[in-house]
Amino acid sequence: MGVAATLTRAVRRAARAAVGERTELPAHLIARYPELRAARWRRGGLPVRVGGWCLGQATVSAITLWHTIWLAPEMTPSAELLLHELRHVHQFEASATFPLRYLWESVTRGYVGNRFEVDARRYAASRLRESHGSHS
Repeated sequence: MGVAATLTRAVRRAARAAVGERTELPAHLIARYPELRAARWRRGGLPVRVGGWCLGQATVSAITLWHTIWLAPEMTPSAELLLHELRHVHQFEASATFPLRYLWESVTRGYVGNRFEVDARRYAASRLRESHGSHS
């Protein structure tokens, strides 16, 4: 293998480690929750690791930054988690100051008490109830 090919492979590995890889969600989840198409989905990368470090863990299951949602590499996403993260996309869209407000909430109220996390949990629970009611 030549130097250029080796360098190209190294750059691709580094990029994958940093930003993860594009991923598709399971078709049955997209069919049931078509709004999930509004986000970009990635697997792995630094965001899930940094999120984990902030919580004293190796990684988090998922993290949202603007319109992109990163999923932990080996985890199987549930509808509840995906909808929760989608709500964070909505929160990013609603206010340019959302990232700062989210951090302030986390510092002052903790992760569980963060009002944006509470809202995302409620949103996901509501969508799950609606979906189960319409597909019973």
